[in-house]
Amino acid sequence: MAFVSGRRLAQLLGIVALGALAAGCTTTKPTTDAKGAKLGYAAEPKETGTTGFFSSHSFSGLAGRSVTVNSIADLRLRNHEVVLTFDDGPMPGRTENILKVLDNAGVKATFMIVGQMARSYPALVREVAAHGHTIGTHTQSHANLAHMSAAGAQAQIDGGIKSVSAALVPSMHGVAPFFRFPYLASTATLRRELAARGIVVIDADIDSKDYFPSSPDQVRKRTMARIEQRGSGIILMHDIHPRTAQMLPQLLADLKAKGYKVVRLVPGHRSRELLVSSLTTGTVTTPEQTALAYSNR
Repeated sequence: MAFVSGRRLAQLLGIVALGALAAGCTTTKPTTDAKGAKLGYAAEPKETGTTGFFSSHSFSGLAGRSVTVNSIADLRLRNHEVVLTFDDGPMPGRTENILKVLDNAGVKATFMIVGQMARSYPALVREVAAHGHTIGTHTQSHANLAHMSAAGAQAQIDGGIKSVSAALVPSMHGVAPFFRFPYLASTATLRRELAARGIVVIDADIDSKDYFPSSPDQVRKRTMARIEQRGSGIILMHDIHPRTAQMLPQLLADLKAKGYKVVRLVPGHRSRELLVSSLTTGTVTTPEQTALAYSNR
């Protein structure tokens, strides 16, 4: 049996984890093959990166205000304001392209990270944070919490928080108390419990459906049409699909041309921070202990 390096093993584990995520945060039935297995990258275009997308675009003035979020009530956007969110990553060769586009446009996004992916690619989690983006969580393994027991759902939520926390420990960054339900499938009970813990649920107003086997331009046009219909909103995208990075520069150019502003979400001082960079393995094991440690710093 051939020897597999630790780095290669991490990559393989990430790909396995990604297979469970490939359908994206949709409530529709994922594409399957003849044997019923999920198709991770059905009809994905050939990866071309983002080279050449930037030269014709000027993004001056696209960046808008920062919104401090302590509760769902703070998630109020003005007309022609949007929030960029990316779920399910990080993924090497994919997330970096998204970061390049956002850097070029001078805007910030919120990344809702899956715990398994954070465990496989912790350095990439830290890279996202180092670029100034807000990091929230998206469960440990992208499970549908609405179909789980209360204990199972809490384990998924806490597992995701703990894994992303571990990835960020070596850095000076922490995770915002922001959470998104996989498949956007929630329950009233889970929402109440999250609110009681100071965790803000980040819902989505505009689903790009970039997990569908569409061309980058189809994703862009579909997303822009929905934005224009609503006039503002939180946009759901995924940093695990090449088509998303490929269409993103033109989507941002469209937003700029139509007078939209990209709003940055940041956690408020009154939020109970679940993760802090000074924590080390073994000192804190639960979100409640983390919150207590943060309050005693």
